[in-house]
Amino acid sequence: MVPDTDLDDLLARADAWMDEDPDPNTANQLRELTTKVSAGDAAALHALKDAFAGTLEFGTAGLRGRLGPGSNRMNRMVVMRAAAGLASYVRANGGDSIVIGYDARHNSDVFAHDTARVMSGAGISAMVLPRPMPTPVLAFAIRHLGAAAGVMVTASHNPAQDNGYKVYLGDGRQIVAPADRDIAERIGQVGPLSLIPLGDDFVTMDDSVLAAYIERAVSLLPPGPRDVTAVSTAMHGVGGDVLCRVVIEAGFPAPVTVAAQQQPDPLFPTVTFPNPEEPGAMDLALAQARITQPDIVIANDPDADRCAAAVPHQGDWRMLTGDEIGWLLGWWSIQRQRRLGQTPHGALAQSIVSGDMLREIALDSGVRYAATLTGFKWVSRVPELTFGYEEALGYCVDPTVVSDKDGITAALVLLELTAHMKSLGRTLTDVLDDLALVHGVYLTSQVSVRVTDRAQIRDAMSRLRAHPPTSLAGLPVQRFDDLEEGSADLPATDGLRFVLDGARVIVRPSGTEPKLKCYLQVVMPVSDDLVSSRDEAAQRMHRLRADVSSALDLP
Repeated sequence: MVPDTDLDDLLARADAWMDEDPDPNTANQLRELTTKVSAGDAAALHALKDAFAGTLEFGTAGLRGRLGPGSNRMNRMVVMRAAAGLASYVRANGGDSIVIGYDARHNSDVFAHDTARVMSGAGISAMVLPRPMPTPVLAFAIRHLGAAAGVMVTASHNPAQDNGYKVYLGDGRQIVAPADRDIAERIGQVGPLSLIPLGDDFVTMDDSVLAAYIERAVSLLPPGPRDVTAVSTAMHGVGGDVLCRVVIEAGFPAPVTVAAQQQPDPLFPTVTFPNPEEPGAMDLALAQARITQPDIVIANDPDADRCAAAVPHQGDWRMLTGDEIGWLLGWWSIQRQRRLGQTPHGALAQSIVSGDMLREIALDSGVRYAATLTGFKWVSRVPELTFGYEEALGYCVDPTVVSDKDGITAALVLLELTAHMKSLGRTLTDVLDDLALVHGVYLTSQVSVRVTDRAQIRDAMSRLRAHPPTSLAGLPVQRFDDLEEGSADLPATDGLRFVLDGARVIVRPSGTEPKLKCYLQVVMPVSDDLVSSRDEAAQRMHRLRADVSSALDLP
């Protein structure tokens, strides 16, 4: 039972919100909710309390949350206040221009154009992409146009009821501290919405930026084999047409597309979660592959900044893990330099939660290697980066112009590698076997728990900090690192790392979803028999997954 004074305060906040809300849809939703609350509806009261449970937090991922009315939701009021705070930051740092992109989710176009009006009203030149576009096109556009900042309205692979607001600065990289804190403070200083000046002299761009992005993507590939067949899926997102154009202009045959998922649809009707990592998300693509028998299956997530792949395996199809794709692309980046007559140079980088084979590939090739905190806001900052990845299907193959993960160019380079190996009578699986024989079997997996209450995540992390396990999968914990303490190599972050003999576990809360994520790795040397080494690694991973799940103590 809510005390009358608390209920009165909650209803007063809702009334004040409705008075200021520029969106009649969310205002009406809130009006219906408060009517039900006044009539004693307990479910409505819970929803209203959650809608105003603080303010949607602005951080290094910008904003991301559920659509709806209230300070704790994604809506026009929250977005316009965020835009006003960002405009203040841009002007205070001498910037005078911004480029804005958006995907095809509910209200993405509205949020993008609201942002443009706020920027214009603040005296900042605002340029809006002409229609829903992939996130990497926006990341490319910032540098291409010389803008001081960029905004991409997207919730990437989140569920259909979510949306988000990703912020970049003029270097084309996502924001990190202290910029995120400064912008958040300026958002907190924004007054009533009616006092935010608005303008209408923003520019809606033509297709020239997209054409430049495609031209750059195609230029990444030197002459070479192009005989490769593919099935591709856009996962109801905005990458389908762009991927097909890039593939064809690079000289490959047009991919066979999954028709039911090719065009943008904010409802994502064929998948529960529009993320290629989620169970069932790739079912239609794999069904298509069983019919057409291509060389590879390619999938992008809805904003096309991630890339997944599947390959033929024992008469059917096998999804490559995000790490396996990262190792293949990292290895191929070295081989391409050699094929061009260059001594391998630059740096390979990955997030700390990704599998460590990339380090061995870098050391074997004599190039620099770095491990960063999770997220391309960190990976992209590695000096002299030539390739970077994170296991969540994010790959950066052209960091000098797109300093973010890019599922379009990653797919293109995967096709190049597949075609090259096919010309030699070999496959991507053969390359992975070769890497295992040289560096050992690196097997990675995840234990991921989705919760309804983020307090469950905080409680689990507190328990593990206070009482860390001393052994996992029968292996003693050799070192326990509380990543919240930071180090000379890594800024502080909410995470725990357990290092074992031949294994590793990292536990961290998801930065974008209500999940607790555990990243597992097993390393097994290979003597003569790769199959038995992989079997032994799989058995150890099975025990490790069971022990980690038990240690989390979550329902």
